[in-house]
Amino acid sequence: MEVLEENDEEEQREEELMKALEISDEPHNIETKLSVDQVFVPSDVSDFDWSSIDISQLPSSYKTNSPREKKLLRIADHYLQQYTHLCPDRKPLFLYPVNECGIKKFVSTTVRPTLLPYTELYHWDGCASFVCDYLTMEPLKSPLIPPSLLYSPTTILKYQRGNCFDFSVLLCSMLIGAGYDAYCVNGYATHDICSLDETLEVCPLLRKPQEVPKEIMKKSNKYRVKSSPDMQSKFELQQEAKKKAETEATHKNEERGEEKVMEVEKPTHDPLYGLRVHAWVLVLSGKREVPEPFFINPFTGNSHSTMDEHFLGIESVWNHKNYWVNMQDCRNGCKDLIFDLGDTVRWEIMLSETDKPLQVLLDAEEENELFDRNMDDTEEEEKDTSFAMPPSWVAPIQISPREFETRCSQGKKVILYKKAKLEKWAPYLNRNGLVKRLTVYADLGCTEVVEVREWFKNREDMLDMRELNKQTQLTTEYFSPGHLLGLKVHIYKSMEPETERVMEFYNEARVDGLQKRAENASEIKEYFVGRDDFKYFQHTEFGKRGKKISVAGARTDINSRPIVQMKECFHRNLEKPADEDVAERVFLITEEMIHLTYHLKDKYITASKKDFFKPTENYRKQSEIMTPEMCITYQAGSSVKDKKLLHLYKLLQELTEEEKQLKQQVRQSEAEVLNILKIRENEEADIKLTVSIYNTERNEKRKQQYEATNAMEDEFPVHEEQDLDYLAPFLIQIGHPEKMTKGQVLRLRDDCLTDFKNRLIAKANIIQARFEKEVEELKKKNQQFQENQSQLSREEEAVFLADYSETMFRIHIVALRLNREKQTAPQKYLALEEKLRKDPRLAVHLSHA
Repeated sequence: MEVLEENDEEEQREEELMKALEISDEPHNIETKLSVDQVFVPSDVSDFDWSSIDISQLPSSYKTNSPREKKLLRIADHYLQQYTHLCPDRKPLFLYPVNECGIKKFVSTTVRPTLLPYTELYHWDGCASFVCDYLTMEPLKSPLIPPSLLYSPTTILKYQRGNCFDFSVLLCSMLIGAGYDAYCVNGYATHDICSLDETLEVCPLLRKPQEVPKEIMKKSNKYRVKSSPDMQSKFELQQEAKKKAETEATHKNEERGEEKVMEVEKPTHDPLYGLRVHAWVLVLSGKREVPEPFFINPFTGNSHSTMDEHFLGIESVWNHKNYWVNMQDCRNGCKDLIFDLGDTVRWEIMLSETDKPLQVLLDAEEENELFDRNMDDTEEEEKDTSFAMPPSWVAPIQISPREFETRCSQGKKVILYKKAKLEKWAPYLNRNGLVKRLTVYADLGCTEVVEVREWFKNREDMLDMRELNKQTQLTTEYFSPGHLLGLKVHIYKSMEPETERVMEFYNEARVDGLQKRAENASEIKEYFVGRDDFKYFQHTEFGKRGKKISVAGARTDINSRPIVQMKECFHRNLEKPADEDVAERVFLITEEMIHLTYHLKDKYITASKKDFFKPTENYRKQSEIMTPEMCITYQAGSSVKDKKLLHLYKLLQELTEEEKQLKQQVRQSEAEVLNILKIRENEEADIKLTVSIYNTERNEKRKQQYEATNAMEDEFPVHEEQDLDYLAPFLIQIGHPEKMTKGQVLRLRDDCLTDFKNRLIAKANIIQARFEKEVEELKKKNQQFQENQSQLSREEEAVFLADYSETMFRIHIVALRLNREKQTAPQKYLALEEKLRKDPRLAVHLSHA
């Protein structure tokens, strides 16, 4: 019966397919009908009139073909004729569609390899993410044939929209520019892939990583100890078997329910399955450490295995250098395809000049077939096929920083997944810094919200992400390093104080090493890392708060939660003996008791303990003497009790003082929580976004400073720096007289020239001393090398030679400076003498001298 039902279903599918592909005298009418009936158009895709685009400013390469491009078109036309003659059952190749100016352009010349100046676009996932976010998807006019138009990547970027072929050419150009071995693919895919329908796909942010199964090491049974006899109760085994059967029955019921849900969620049968044309990108292994070939769907930016069942076949692939036609059988989709483009049996190449090596050795029969095929070609064809691909006619691809930052068209993009909705925004578009939001639903209709995740950027409060669980009403906030109080994670249900919450901190940024604090109405748990006192845990329990009593002049914390118990835990301190190193310390406030537990000694199963009973207030007033009843001691490994009451008394005093300090720390922790809540409320009430100082468009403060600097420069123009007065030091000595005698002028001139001469000589002497020092050092190194040359290894000899060369270079530089100084010193002296002669303050008396 099941076989008959399956046959009936297959017959129904065939009938549907025949109806969809009903034979007619006009094939064009069939394609038009299918394009109207079968193309899925996303709701966010608006109609755009490509005929209205402005082509007047495009370069001449867009509007004409060079002689090499014309020759390439003739070769492609001849190649197409051969292909249709040899493969009449296959569809025509996608070779030379028309560009935006109505000119035929070969598809390989439309690819323009470009490496853009953004770090994110140096990796394939960054390029794919940018293309799918930046462009708006347009479906093909007919789902059965490739488009007749293929616009340049620059035009596609300008208008931010295109079909799958436009997406693929742009992405391939960016990947080749980034160093990947990437190719555009013309093939066939499923309806969901072609129409960008992801409503039945799980959101990538919700996918769980695949668990790698651990290999169980098989051990030899030769020396295995025989297992002991089974002593387990048969009755217990029967009870466990019953429970297991019950759980299996419940699991089966759950699986049946899941199967029903899967049947509901299963996509309807597509009558055009296997016929829908789609373009995507193929990345081969070899370059950029790519281990194996994979596909990239340009609509989503996701990578897929070459065996993915959504990709149903390949007609051809191309890059900026060549064009290959797939000659392999695609009955099983792309699962059995071998992507060795150097294999001329599986891939028919168009131009013989290619850098693709022959990766697979051919058999003798295949070699003979290839030889016969080549012998049948004419000399003219051989000449044509050796033609090299001309350069791309597309203008350089450029993306401004503003465009790269904005990403999505109009700054926003919405993607619908299975039981989820993903929204993306450009940075700074939302005043709260929101850039991405994922809403998870409980049903396929997306009516009942289960969880909301939000991602933020450029927040001054360093908030990165916020998760809100609608079922538990639990909010989780994640912060980047740099928050005012070192906050890392904040989990809460309410911002009211003394409610259940968990705070995690960057312990490296805190003095106390606090890593985590968990609080509710009755307790506080704190976890520490890297403390000098080895404390790693602290637990404080609170009692019920009494009625609030307002007393004049009393402290404000008189109605704070009463502390019942404080517990501290410590790691092992190896510098102390184990029976003196406290592992756990408990202060029982209401019971007036302190409990100490020490670390275990080696080869012991019990730890030493001490219990202190604090004296009552009346006892303290009467006497301060320590009695044996106030301390109960257990010393592991010894039956002798410690009778030194003075030692115990001092220890009790220390513990009492530490108890007071610990109470203060608890109150400080409570105050810190209140402070964090207050700061977080203020931050959310007045959200501020940070702007980089290099972002001159958005940084208003930097822009105002720049404008103010320009205004000051306009108001106070910068004058050229005047030369220093070389006579000033000598004029000070004679008191800056308004008029000087001839004797003063001559003495002033002689002093100035003598001082300048001495400085020139001193400078030359310094350079000479440095030169002699370098030469002496070189002689010592040369002598050491000659003495130890036989004992030096190759590496040591290479190090010495490098050092020797560096010293020689320094000597050469110093020698050049010394020679230059000796040559220019007389000229400098004469130049100063001439300046003094022409100086108006001295010229009257020096002109007669």
